[in-house]
Amino acid sequence: MFKKLLATAIVATMILSSFSCKNQNSTKLETTEEKNELSLEILMEQDDSMRNIYTLLAVNENAPFADTDGNPIKDVKINTKGADAFINWLLGEGADIAENYKYDEYKMHLFNKLNGAPKPASAIEPATDETRVIRLSTTTSVQDTGLLAVWREKFKNEYGYEVEVYSAGTGKSIANSKLGNADLILVHAKSQEDKFVADGFARVVDGFSQERLSFMYNYFVLCGPKDDPAHVREAKTVQDAFKAIADGKYKFVSRGDNSGTHSKELSLWPKELGITIEPSSFEKYSDWYISSNAGMGVCLTQAAEIGAYILSDKATMSAFIAGGGVIKK
Repeated sequence: MFKKLLATAIVATMILSSFSCKNQNSTKLETTEEKNELSLEILMEQDDSMRNIYTLLAVNENAPFADTDGNPIKDVKINTKGADAFINWLLGEGADIAENYKYDEYKMHLFNKLNGAPKPASAIEPATDETRVIRLSTTTSVQDTGLLAVWREKFKNEYGYEVEVYSAGTGKSIANSKLGNADLILVHAKSQEDKFVADGFARVVDGFSQERLSFMYNYFVLCGPKDDPAHVREAKTVQDAFKAIADGKYKFVSRGDNSGTHSKELSLWPKELGITIEPSSFEKYSDWYISSNAGMGVCLTQAAEIGAYILSDKATMSAFIAGGGVIKK
């Protein structure tokens, strides 16, 4: 009797074990399939109209700083000497670092030196107690890719400066500097840069002829799900690709934050859609157009999760792919 009970127990255990293994394998398979369905890849790139240029501007200590209510802000202190030192360094050694950044890992340039970019105009003075802290207001791509961390460490080791960073989209970075919270900005939206200059917030650094100092670039890339339901890969131009997305009402994640990437995206939609920075302009497209008001890394994650299209800078997208869907700096 005991032997029969023992044999029955062994058989039952084997059945349960087999059932458990099948369930585990099924779960793994479903997870893998789900991961594939949610994957995001570059579908269109290297279009000349999608070049993404990065520009340095030094903040003018005599600028009309004001708070969000328009009230003047007085006694703003701008570290002009520190900003000048960092700008000259970025135009020289910093640009070289950017061009070679993670090349061995990606086998491509995440950033490129701009032909005809200005060269350093003066020797770089080491930091003093008064000039040591430099406040940089910048776009998210140099932060999310990890390039900024390399710049900061190298610059500190060589000259003793501490670079404090405010990282957001171009619009928010510029707004932050207009509050008197930055000594220089690094952004990538020419129209907004020109307005920053016209409004008196930028200054010409000694040794240069203009406020805007453009020195490196990469490309915007149009990304989306592997199955590419809008057939973006087959489009002749990026404008045709955006039209196909709109015509098919395929989900699209917009930065929606007045960043340089957002500004570029808005210029690519068919004009008849009337999509602008104003929420009212895309309310009727809410079934497919998703405005996130977030940074590039967050938006890439969102697009991957819902199988949407998205415009990104190539550097951040490459870091996202290499990290398996996570920005690893």
